[in-house]
Amino acid sequence: MSPPDAHQAGLFRIGGDLPVARLGFGAMRITGPGIWGDPPDRDRALATLRRAVACGVTLIDTADSYGPYVSEDLIRAALHPYPAGLVIATKGGHTRHGPDIWRPVGNPNYLRQCVLMSLRRLGLARIDLWQLHRVGPDCPPEAQFEVIAAMRDEGLIRHVGLSEVSVGMIERAARFFPVATVQNRFNLVNRASEDVLDYCAAQGIGFIPWAPLAAGGLATGDNVLARVAREMNATPGQVALAWLLRRSPVMLPIPGTGSPAHVDDNVAAAGLVLDASVFDLLDRHGRAEWRRLAAS
Repeated sequence: MSPPDAHQAGLFRIGGDLPVARLGFGAMRITGPGIWGDPPDRDRALATLRRAVACGVTLIDTADSYGPYVSEDLIRAALHPYPAGLVIATKGGHTRHGPDIWRPVGNPNYLRQCVLMSLRRLGLARIDLWQLHRVGPDCPPEAQFEVIAAMRDEGLIRHVGLSEVSVGMIERAARFFPVATVQNRFNLVNRASEDVLDYCAAQGIGFIPWAPLAAGGLATGDNVLARVAREMNATPGQVALAWLLRRSPVMLPIPGTGSPAHVDDNVAAAGLVLDASVFDLLDRHGRAEWRRLAAS
């Protein structure tokens, strides 16, 4: 049996000139517990990355803080020299002080170090998509954007993305460089960034929803999502990913896993087509659940 194909989700051109299959892979979960240290099974982590590429994934999203450094090192070990068309997107600006501890730093010197060290770890001469993991609170955003623009001008970065930002912050950054992608938390039951998604769609900016499956929470329980999944002979996670793909043509989900078999499950969502009535049903369910969670 041939593997599922991420290209069934269609293509999106990051920055207008960098084509990727719209269903990607998030490389956070290939590290140790708390996104800290090495994975329990290195060979399994390497096999997971290779399986994603075998399933047609052309966008792998990582960050220097995953491990820290572990995810980038594993990507190079598994996939370098990288096949033509594979985009390794990474992020910088988050420091780590232990498992599940994340502290943003925006010092321009630190951001330059992030880019240079990611280039070294990944074995690249230029990062196709480098994303500011968070706008650091330690200095003005404009100082951070200025050094990023300089690194883009120097050819160290091809396209720039932002993460966990408002529409206003995107517009501030756009005075320094074209914003190619935005990575905010978004899924069927978390709509806090709906305005940012709509802005990205209007501007042709790729929107990368992190936690697209609510860290696995959407795959559990007996609810509308589960019932739709049973009717479609699919898993709840696959239906939730298919809903995201239909929600907007700029949507680039990056479900993550440390299991090669789970890669197949996720990528199979690329071939799942929701009709308008099912999409609307899930949308209403998700909005109601989001209101309930927001009020609790």
